[in-house]
Amino acid sequence: MAEHVNKLKLTNKNSSKPLKGLAPLIDLPRDATVEDAKRMIARVSGVSDYNRIGLYDPIYIQTLKDRKAIVWDLPLVAKARELVVKDLGPQVGWRTVYVIEYFGPILFHVLVPLLRPYIYQFPPFVYFVYKNTGETSMTHVQWLLCALFHLHFLKREYETVFVHKFSANTMPARNIVRNSAFYWLMAGLLCSLDIYAPGSLSSRNELGPFDYLGMALFVIGETCNWIVHKHLASLRKPGGTEKGIPNCIGSNLVTSPNYMFEVIAWLGVILISRSWAVVLFICTGIIYMRSWSRGKERALRKEFGDKYKKKRYTMLPGLI
Repeated sequence: MAEHVNKLKLTNKNSSKPLKGLAPLIDLPRDATVEDAKRMIARVSGVSDYNRIGLYDPIYIQTLKDRKAIVWDLPLVAKARELVVKDLGPQVGWRTVYVIEYFGPILFHVLVPLLRPYIYQFPPFVYFVYKNTGETSMTHVQWLLCALFHLHFLKREYETVFVHKFSANTMPARNIVRNSAFYWLMAGLLCSLDIYAPGSLSSRNELGPFDYLGMALFVIGETCNWIVHKHLASLRKPGGTEKGIPNCIGSNLVTSPNYMFEVIAWLGVILISRSWAVVLFICTGIIYMRSWSRGKERALRKEFGDKYKKKRYTMLPGLI
C-alpha cells in the first residue's frame, strides 16, 4: 500500500450553508478512497458522522456516489489539488430507511382489520362508498389478501436486513418521510381501507378461477423475485460498490427482472382483490421502477460496454 502523503485544499461548496469547522487542508494518501477522505475530513473538522460530508464534483455537477473511487484520480484533485465539500445534513442508513418504509403496510394491514367494526361506520364509507357497516366479519378472500400483503412486506423486511447490499451508506434523514409516504399511505392505508371494507369487491367467501390464477401469479412472482434478489446480492462483495452483469432468471428478457416479477406478483393481488387502490399503488410503483430500471440499463452499458448484452426492454417485455 502506498504511504506517500499529499496536502489537499478543502473548500465549502455552499457559502450560505457551509460545513462548520471545515479544516483548510488535509493530508491524504495517494491510495485514499472517497470514503477514506470523508472519514479524515470529519475527524479533522470535528464532525461526528462522516456520512453527512459530501465530496462535490464541479465538473460533472454532482456529489460523488462511488465511495470506493480513488480521490487522486478525480480531475479537480489532479489539476487543482482541491476538494469541494458539501454538508449533506443529518443522515440515516439505507437499511434503516427500507425497514421503516416496509413497516407501514405491515402496520396498517393489522390495524384496519382490528379496527374494522369502528372505521366503516363513519363517512365517507357509510354514505358514499361502501354499503353496510363494519359489523360484518371479514371474508375468506379478505383474510387471504391480508396474508398476501404480510407475506410480501415481511419478505421485503427480511431481504433488507439479511440479503440486500447497498452501494451507499446513508441518505439524508429528511428523505424518510418522502420515501415512506408511498408505502405507508398507498400500500398501507389506502389499500387496507379498500380491501377490508364491507361491500368491497374483496368481500367474498368463494374463490373463483381468477382468484386461483392470482394466487399462482403471486407465488411465481414472489419466488422469482427472491431468486433475483439473492443473485443480485451475490454480484457485490460485502462492503463493496462494484456492479455485476445480472445472469439469472428473467435477465435475458429485461434489465431488471426483479421489477418484472414484482409486477407479476402484484398482478396476482389485483386479480384476487379487484381493488382500485391496489391498481393505483402498483401503477405508481411502475412509474418509479421504470425510471430505476432505465438508469440501471444506462449504468450497465456505460460500465461494461460490449461485455454487456444490451436490453431493449428494462422491466416489462414488450412494454417498458
